[in-house]
Amino acid sequence: MALRKYKPITAGTRWRIGNAYAEITTNQPEKSLLEPQKKTAGRNFQGRRAMRYMGGGHRQHYRIIDFKRNKKDIEATVVSIEYDPNRTAFIALVQYTDGEKRYIIAPQGLQVGTKVSSGDNVAPEIGNALPMKNIPLGTVIHNIEMQPGQGGKLVRSAGASAQLANKEEEYAVLKMPSGELRKLLINCFATIGVVSNSDHNLETAGKAGRNRWKGVRPRVRGVAMNPVDHPMGGGEGRASGGHPRSRTGKYAKGEKTRTRGKGSDKLIIQRRDGKKLTK
Repeated sequence: MALRKYKPITAGTRWRIGNAYAEITTNQPEKSLLEPQKKTAGRNFQGRRAMRYMGGGHRQHYRIIDFKRNKKDIEATVVSIEYDPNRTAFIALVQYTDGEKRYIIAPQGLQVGTKVSSGDNVAPEIGNALPMKNIPLGTVIHNIEMQPGQGGKLVRSAGASAQLANKEEEYAVLKMPSGELRKLLINCFATIGVVSNSDHNLETAGKAGRNRWKGVRPRVRGVAMNPVDHPMGGGEGRASGGHPRSRTGKYAKGEKTRTRGKGSDKLIIQRRDGKKLTK
């Protein structure tokens, strides 16, 4: 993808580095695949604020994405590559030979007019979905199922990819984007390729207003509050606030958050910090 550096003609564009959207082919989404999306502004069912620093933002429609890729052995043609306000990756509109249209996560390098399909015996080419037992070792994949037929849950954000490292009887060993080595059932489906929009992490908003358009309100630092409002608040002058912690006193750094004895521990070979969990 390409980034666009804006000329500093205003204060907001002085530091802005945005997406050039070179891959996007249309700005008109498929109406049959849209759903209305109502903003909650962080309120619960009683109308009371449950999450702070949320509110406002531009109106958006949800794009219905086909994570399952369960229309098997039917060829589809890529009609367009589109922007999706609900995710970091781009999406691709595909039309099957029977006329049905669906959105899929667009992998990097997918072009309009390309044929894609899913099934047990399709070729391991970009955009195709197939079970990991039929994918060659070393292939980079995304949109990976955790249970067969469940639909893709893992590796769906911009620029992400996992690598198929090994196959062991009923399990496939994957190297995840975090560096973690873990097992998944070998019959789970995955899509070939790297997720599009790989330079998303290099973008710079340029001004606070762009976050307001996303529904994000200004966040107050804990050290700037009073002791009654936050454990890190108060003190004479500019006090550091001590060990970083949340408003409720939970440590923000260093504390392990994974549940002890979690069932999937036996499937993790090596954690992202390099520690091995299984023999």
